Order: sequence, then structure tokens, then C-alpha cells
Amino acid sequence: MPNMDPKKCPMPVQDPEVRSRNFQEVALGYTYDMAVGEAKRCLHCKHKPCQSGCPVGIDIPAFIAKVAEEDMEGAYQVLSASSALPAVCGRVCPQETQCEGKCVRGIKGEPVGIGRLERFVADWHREHAKEAAEKPAPNGHKVAVIGSGPSGLTAAGDLAKKGYAVTVYEALHTPGGVLVYGIPEFRLPKDIVRQEIDGLRALGVDIETDVVIGRTLTIDDLFDMGYEAVFIGSGAGLPRFMGIPGESLNGVYSANEFLTRINLMKAYKENAKTPIERAKNVAIVGGGNVAMDAARCAKRLGAENVYIVYRRGMEELPARKEEIEHAEEEGIIFKTLSNPIEVLGDENGWVKGMICQEMELGEPDASGRRRPVPKEGCTFTLDVDCMVMSIGTSPNPLIRSTTPGLEADKHGCIITNGDDGLTSRTAVYAGGDAVTGAATVILAMGAGKHAAKAIDEYIMGKAKP
Repeated sequence: MPNMDPKKCPMPVQDPEVRSRNFQEVALGYTYDMAVGEAKRCLHCKHKPCQSGCPVGIDIPAFIAKVAEEDMEGAYQVLSASSALPAVCGRVCPQETQCEGKCVRGIKGEPVGIGRLERFVADWHREHAKEAAEKPAPNGHKVAVIGSGPSGLTAAGDLAKKGYAVTVYEALHTPGGVLVYGIPEFRLPKDIVRQEIDGLRALGVDIETDVVIGRTLTIDDLFDMGYEAVFIGSGAGLPRFMGIPGESLNGVYSANEFLTRINLMKAYKENAKTPIERAKNVAIVGGGNVAMDAARCAKRLGAENVYIVYRRGMEELPARKEEIEHAEEEGIIFKTLSNPIEVLGDENGWVKGMICQEMELGEPDASGRRRPVPKEGCTFTLDVDCMVMSIGTSPNPLIRSTTPGLEADKHGCIITNGDDGLTSRTAVYAGGDAVTGAATVILAMGAGKHAAKAIDEYIMGKAKP
């Protein structure tokens, strides 16, 4: 019998008072019975609208049907046929605007908890699977992947399943890209990322760390080494700043640096070799998921007051609704309709405050959102001793500047044909944030998947006599 409860099964979470003092995962996951009950809410629509909302094309009704039948390994096999990182996607994908946003159950109630079920199945497999993935037979062809973030890992996994010898080149000392340096432990435990990557290694993917493409090797060097195609999934790690007075003071971080110190270098631990400022009053400038991550990290580092300073209103915040709610529960203070215009410093060159301009919403801009405009003569000073800029990132120029003929747009994003990730260079493909600028994990994975298919078609077409 289907479960006709109009509401999805709630996700158990840590108490806000407890979790705001630790870096353990906030969401605790479904129990077995919760997962089976939630799966039975699926109506198994003939036209599968949920699947059309998934950037990697998971057969969502099929995997949910397996959960309802209590065939958890079967559900995992359906998931893994389309997704290289199901345990990651189940935690950080914006399902509410993608698969769940198209769920028929959402018309007169809440959609099926697709993301929560994906997380449950991936975790169940990790805890119960006894057999390692079977390594495919080699097809005799080599492909290089630049970057071990979600786009690169997806491309590498899909190509490895087809028998390609794939080498992933990662600039940092730990693979995972934004999954390890950008997303906090309390949202995505790093053990899960490591285990997902181990699964790709079992398929034969080779990962070389501490290799900076553009310095250690160039793309032309990779072709000289025998690689027949190259996929660029190097992300967008170059932070943006506002260009306001005082922005170079001590205590002003980019969100990239702040989160990398905490997530990758474990600066929140007492014996950490990489320091991080443990400020009392912290301002995070921006309103996206990265801003929420930075704010919640600052709270866990012991800050008494953490402010989100955002130039539009609460309704316009681009962060996921769940992340905003969790931040509010943890005591983050939202200073919306506010925009910094100057950072104030003390006699030693450290941040002591910021002057903010009050804003109001005017006519819609090109994005469709109402444009924030200054309220004449209305400013205020916020007493803070640390400031984190989270207003976006762009791709690092190193790869494009060392690759002749590789075209990029005015924002530094690599230009592709849009369909399969082919760039202006023959046999060079790109996807993820290196092409779009900062976006979501699942969109980057979708780009990696499309590029892997195109690379296979290119090499196999070229290889035919």
C-alpha cells in the first residue's frame, strides 16, 4: 500500500545548542524503517518528472521502488549507474529546486524526500557491501583529468567504467576539490568523500596529487605523455573582493581561505598546524551556501556574534532554505538589506568594525531579482573583529594562460560548445565551475558526465579504421 502522508518523513538532526559547538554532521540520516516508509510515498509516475530534474539523469522512481521493496543493494546499483558520488549528492544537492521540485507529491503536499533516500541508500551500501567494484577490462586508451572535484571525479569514473586508463591530476595534497576544502565537515563528513574516491580508485582511476597544471605540467605536456584527450575540471578557486577601503586589513579573509583552513587543514582542532583567527564578532558578506558555511564555521570556532551581511532581503537569499534554517537555529544573525562600504581598522592594522550602507529593493535587474539600491543618508557601524568575503569566485587563470588556443570569456570561464564540453582546442574538454563559474556540485557532475560521453565518442570514432 502506498504511503499517502502529505508530508515527507522529517530528517533527525543534532540539537542546535549542541551542534553549534561541534563539527559533527548535523543531519543524522533516516533509519531503515523511515527510509522504507518514505519510499512508499512515491507514486511511480509514468513520465518520471523527477528524473528530468536530475542533472545526471538518475532513474529516481526505479531506485525508490527498490527501497520500498527493501532491496537496498539493488537501489544502490540503480543510483551508481548514473552517479559517481551518491553519498555526496544525497547530502549537498539542492534537491528542492531539481528532482524534488518536479515531484508530483509536491503539488498538494511535500515532495518525496529523494535526497534523503539517496543518502540512506549510499550509506547503507557503504556499511554493508562486502565485494569491491569489479575493475573493467582496459580498452587501450588514456585520458587525463585536471581537478579532483565533483566534475573531474564524475568524468574519471564514467571513463574508467568504459575501460579507459584515467589519471586525475590534483593541485592540492588531498583529492576531492571543493568537497574537501569548501564544504564543512558538519555538512559533508570527509570520510564519506574519501570512501567515494576509494571506489573510483577500485575502478582503476589513478589520482596524482600536488600537480599544478600550468606549472608542474601543461596540457600540451599531457598530450606528449600519450593522453588522447584532456578534461579540465579545475573549478573556480579565485576569490572576489569588493574593492572597498580597508579590505586589506588583517582579519579580512576570502571565504575560500577561511573554509580551506578549517575544512582541509583542520584549523578548528587544538593541535592544528594551520592557524585561524578565533574572533568574537564575525561578519560574513554574502548570502549563498558558502556564506552560510562560513558563518556556521565561525560560530563553531567560538564567536559570540556572527552576522550575515547581505544587500538584498531574506526572500532573495540564494542559499538553500535548509541551510538558512539551520543557520538561524544556530544563532546566526541576519543583517539583510545592508552593504559594506568601508572596513575600519585599529592602530595595529586589524579589523575593528565595518560601515554598512542600508539598502532597499528597486526594479528587477537582468537576473530577475529586484536590484538593491542605497537608502540615502542611512548607514550604520557594525563592531566586528573578523570579516569574511563570500561574494563569489572565478576560475584561476593559470591553465588558460599556459594553453595556447584555449578561449575564455571576460569572466575567465573556459568557453565550450555547451553540449559536450568541447573547448576551442581539439580533444580538450571542460566542465563544472571552470566553465560556469561557481555553481552546484550536481551541475558540475552533470557536466563531467556529458564530457565523458563526448570524449568516449571522440576517441572511439578516431580509433575506428
